[in-house]
Amino acid sequence: LYERAQAARGPFDIVVANAGMAGSAPAHKTALSDWQRTLDVNLTGAFLTVKPALAGMAARKTGRIVFIASTAGLKGYAYVASYVAAKHGVIGLMRALAAETVKSGVTVNAVCPGFVETEMLEESIRRIIEKTGRSVEQARSSLASTNPQGRFIQPDEVAAAVLWLCGDAAQSITGQAISISGGETW
Repeated sequence: LYERAQAARGPFDIVVANAGMAGSAPAHKTALSDWQRTLDVNLTGAFLTVKPALAGMAARKTGRIVFIASTAGLKGYAYVASYVAAKHGVIGLMRALAAETVKSGVTVNAVCPGFVETEMLEESIRRIIEKTGRSVEQARSSLASTNPQGRFIQPDEVAAAVLWLCGDAAQSITGQAISISGGETW
């Protein structure tokens, strides 16, 4: 896939690794297959997304790599151990790649949003309703309360941070995990 895209459009200057999925269960009830699938999508998928572009970016001495991680990559949350482990792994991967490419002009960073108004959020709300019997509004309010601003992050807020990291104004920013969480993490 990478080779076809490069043949059609030329070398990659920017790669954004944006994949995510999460289940919910106490760690002792998490099936190994669920654990592995979460790591495969969130961590291995991120690695496989950026790997083909690394050598070319380093050789051209330019490039931007941005991982979409999560506040779960910066702290722990109950009942999503596999997701937390995977997103912590993404942050570690980002920092390792930043260290490898720092002298080449390639920057590697991550954005770490809290709950973003996406289908993944809606799935979390559905799971809360199923497991607790709460109303939609109660479930939404519970999740929004994790953000000190009392709201969900909007996709355009995440996109704006990614665009900034990919631009010239961020050429000295590398190895950073930027929280987009309304003050949930510092």
